[in-house]
Amino acid sequence: MMPLPVIAIFDIGKTNKKFFLFDEEMNEVKQEYYKIPLTKDEDGFECDDLPVLTEWIKATVDGICESSAYELKGVNFSTYGASFVHLDEDGQPLTPLYNYLKEVPQVIIDEFYQSYPEETNNLETASPSLGMLNSGLQLYWLKKTQPDLFSKIKSSLHFPQYLSYLFTGKAVSEPTSIGCHTRLWDFQKREYHDWVKQEGIDRVLPEIVPTSQTYPSELCGHEVQVGVGIHDSSSALASYLVRIKEPFLLISTGTWSISLNPFTQDPLTMEELDNDCLNFLSIDGNPVKASRFFMGYEFNYQIDRINKHYNKPDKYYKNVEADRSILQPIKDGAVTNTFCPKHIAETPLVKSLFGGNEWNPEGFDSFEEAYHHLIWGLTLLQVASLKLAKGSSNINKVFIDGGFVHNEVFMELLRHYLPDCELEFSDFPLGSAYGAALVLEQKSGVGVK
Repeated sequence: MMPLPVIAIFDIGKTNKKFFLFDEEMNEVKQEYYKIPLTKDEDGFECDDLPVLTEWIKATVDGICESSAYELKGVNFSTYGASFVHLDEDGQPLTPLYNYLKEVPQVIIDEFYQSYPEETNNLETASPSLGMLNSGLQLYWLKKTQPDLFSKIKSSLHFPQYLSYLFTGKAVSEPTSIGCHTRLWDFQKREYHDWVKQEGIDRVLPEIVPTSQTYPSELCGHEVQVGVGIHDSSSALASYLVRIKEPFLLISTGTWSISLNPFTQDPLTMEELDNDCLNFLSIDGNPVKASRFFMGYEFNYQIDRINKHYNKPDKYYKNVEADRSILQPIKDGAVTNTFCPKHIAETPLVKSLFGGNEWNPEGFDSFEEAYHHLIWGLTLLQVASLKLAKGSSNINKVFIDGGFVHNEVFMELLRHYLPDCELEFSDFPLGSAYGAALVLEQKSGVGVK
């Protein structure tokens, strides 16, 4: 039996680490989940264990090579953003893979904004003030707090490009990783911002290549094309941009819910930035207006509280159907929303939607009622976030994908609050992985056929 030609995709999220194989028709033929143990950085803050993750990826590729069932044709990577791997002269990582939730010392932030005024810098880089999530600040922080270490950095690679580097030895950057709230990119000038050059940080940033760039690598005893990797949210968007030609909006749900609008040229306003709206860069290097909030993380926190109070197992909510007797009073405006998020940035928008008091899941008659009200609160925030991304665009086609498309209550309430939108819920769980495969297969012409 002839081996099946395949493309391998590593989809590395903050929560889930996944591996996929796609055949010549871009059908998924294999999927694996891997649980990477966390480690701690020098300050005791939890982060992904880079050596363990690296070992898993290399071992997985070796496993494909050793299998007689597959013929490996290409490899690509989709990962979360706001993370750098800093390499020394020998190409070895100098630091842990710092967690983007780690706090930058306030003295460093204050010093940065004294030199580069916050409002102007935010507007020019289309990045709200997000601490470590502004990954450019990670480089500034290293330079200021560990100058000896910073001087040893030859290349700082965005996380997707580091995984590609493991197989190609090519140190590069690409648009989607540069453009995801890094504070590095001047969206008006379409180049690295002046502060990056003034601080000498551009010294460690490698050449920019197209997201569709591939490099040949000797794997499995033959030449395999390896992609340079892609930021996961931009990868989820790419899977639509490659296939859909009419203007659309995308809500990509998961740990973060990100609403994406690749069809607007409106510059970001200060009000939008204050509400956690920002710009990404698409696979073609064009601005993508985006708004986001920590939906999945908030949901997990609150559902754990509900489970404990009503003595339910962790996944009990998965069997809860949309209850009309609970939903109808919500739709009729006969009940008041009492939800208030705990782990979502307290932006002006969030303050306007919620009262600001601690939400109490104990104030309901049943698990089902508390659960419906939790999803109601998250839906209100989702609708407001989508409208931020939409801006003045006259777009009514909305795709929704990711884990929350399986949530009946969420889908029902979205339809209620967005009656003028054509909503299409995608039960396609591969989002960012499929986008990375499509970029490899179609944008580069590297196929398995």
